[in-house]
Amino acid sequence: MTTMPGRLRAPLALLPFLVAVAVVALVGGLAASGARSVYSGLDLPPFAPPAWLFGPVWTVLYLGIAVAGWLYWKSGGDRRGLVWYAAQLVLNAAWTPLFFAAGAYGLALADILVLDVAIVVTALYFRRSSRVAAALLLPYLAWTLYATALTVAIVVLN
Repeated sequence: MTTMPGRLRAPLALLPFLVAVAVVALVGGLAASGARSVYSGLDLPPFAPPAWLFGPVWTVLYLGIAVAGWLYWKSGGDRRGLVWYAAQLVLNAAWTPLFFAAGAYGLALADILVLDVAIVVTALYFRRSSRVAAALLLPYLAWTLYATALTVAIVVLN
């Protein structure tokens, strides 16, 4: 039988994952302070979403990313999966400063292409010990692939 403190520890272990994702969101938020004006000043493809959509979408995705990491950890997933998880968070955090703060669209494109791969590898590792954790990364992957296509179009059009 699991003791009460043991049962409490697993849910509390979600906190570091939430904090890690919140740091990524904060970095993105700080770097995107002028994003609305930058975004509206770009030549955008017809499939570009309205600027207001990014905040709500990323809020939901970040929550799923944090829960996925926690579920993987809780399921006893190996260290390599967590290293890939951390790598994709770093790549995610880098995109917004590269794109919006630095205006380095080519570097942002390179970053997001590597991010796509890192998310796939992370999901494959997660799938080994938690199918739910891997599934929680799929909306993130879908949105990031969409963002990759958007980034490609912006690089071409601008």
